[in-house]
Amino acid sequence: MGSRAQSLDPLVRERLVCPQDHGPLLDAGDELYNPRLRVAYRIDADGIPVMLTSEARPVDDAEHERLTAG
Repeated sequence: MGSRAQSLDPLVRERLVCPQDHGPLLDAGDELYNPRLRVAYRIDADGIPVMLTSEARPVDDAEHERLTAG
């Protein structure tokens, strides 16, 4: 089984954008990641993305590099 991000319905996934800057998000395991603002949005155990700015998790430089590499 893949990550929660990979398990999202493709139609839903293509429409999900960051609620802060309305830009595209990267699949990051069990989260969706905005590399421009360096915040991650979790996908809950039921596979539902939590796209609330108040729930966004800040990402540090090292994790940003890992998430955006290759």
